[in-house]
Amino acid sequence: MNTPKSDWPSSLDDNELEELDQYLRAHVGEGDLLLDGVHGLLSALAVGPAQVLPEEWLPEVLHEPFADEAEGNRVLALLAKLNDSIGAELDVDAYEPILGEVDTDAGPVLSAAGWCEGFSRGIDLRAGLWEKRLADDPQLMELLGPVMALAVDEGILNADAEFEKLSDDEYDECLAQVPAVLGAVGQYWREHPVTDAEIDAAVRDIEKEPHTPPPRQRSGHWVH
Repeated sequence: MNTPKSDWPSSLDDNELEELDQYLRAHVGEGDLLLDGVHGLLSALAVGPAQVLPEEWLPEVLHEPFADEAEGNRVLALLAKLNDSIGAELDVDAYEPILGEVDTDAGPVLSAAGWCEGFSRGIDLRAGLWEKRLADDPQLMELLGPVMALAVDEGILNADAEFEKLSDDEYDECLAQVPAVLGAVGQYWREHPVTDAEIDAAVRDIEKEPHTPPPRQRSGHWVH
């Protein structure tokens, strides 16, 4: 779809991304998400099986009291804009994941580690619904293939079997497929919505054993 830029959704500009990035970096603790991770988290929620309200996902992002009301209002406004932009960007094929950078002997390279970490945490917020459907319908697992491959490659997820590291070309190919993957997964859940039985089973699982995701690594600098 070729959409004129004038019709694109109102996403954060570079200055706003930098502002949010700097705030998150100034308040990050061990295992907390940076900007790429927050984008991955919100991306998972945008294409997931059920609505997740801000009061549920904000604790995954914010971990300290704001210095004052003005700072709080500004950070929350930036997060709201980032959140709103994801679904709108997917609707017009304008989505791009916010990725990190890692330093290598050959210089800095893009890394999906932080984005995948956040995406996994987004799935965790509705873990019962995702896990049940992934177990019952191989189509969903197949749709998620490129994202799962990146997450396993980066050590975010554990593979059931021995997993050979992706080559640079394979890694780049999986990265290039991320927007299409999100579009397909969102479409999947719209065409195959969760049933009342699945919701009841997920609630029972939570009550029986609350889900506590394992700590994960966080990535480096954001790049948009």
